[in-house]
Amino acid sequence: MSEFTIALGMVAPYYNLILTLIAFYLFIKLFRTKPKTKTYFAPWGYILLAMLVFVLEEILTILRAQGIVNIPIHINGFFELAIIILFIYTLLIQRQYVKKHF
Repeated sequence: MSEFTIALGMVAPYYNLILTLIAFYLFIKLFRTKPKTKTYFAPWGYILLAMLVFVLEEILTILRAQGIVNIPIHINGFFELAIIILFIYTLLIQRQYVKKHF
């Protein structure tokens, strides 16, 4: 591996958290809007929950890289599985809503 890829791997969790903070700000703006029509926000709540699981995963990755916690690396797979399950559930409830109302 080149030095650039090693450096990129070291800072990736940090800029992932920065981008997640921007996305979290956009979620706050979304949930504070007052829609003029009835809006179905349930899928967005599950996407927000998946994003919070991602933040937890990234924080644990940073703490592991700093040597503060000693958690096995395969734990990340469980977080990723939870994120995928939440995304699939989001798609299913959106599909059910569209089928019922349209």
